[in-house]
Amino acid sequence: MGMTILSKSTLRDCGYPDAVDPLYKWYAIAKNANWQNIAEVRQEFPHADPIGDCTCFNIGGNKYRLIVQINYIKQKIFIKHILTHKDYDKGNWKDGC
Repeated sequence: MGMTILSKSTLRDCGYPDAVDPLYKWYAIAKNANWQNIAEVRQEFPHADPIGDCTCFNIGGNKYRLIVQINYIKQKIFIKHILTHKDYDKGNWKDGC
């Protein structure tokens, strides 16, 4: 069945045109996944990092960060943020995680 991904429009409307294709590649993999934990996520995305209640993915050759919350039990992913590396480093996004 795969994961339900909430806020897919966020990928298209992220404001970074060069990030859209890499984000859609992530989406195609994630929507078909049945991840049960971060170890399984890392089988597909070795550089995925858990940060509090969120998971951070490197997107577009490490140019962008995709921050999501994954509910492994309900098999749902909620897209929280798409940030440049510079904005990610500021850490303002961490309150939601």
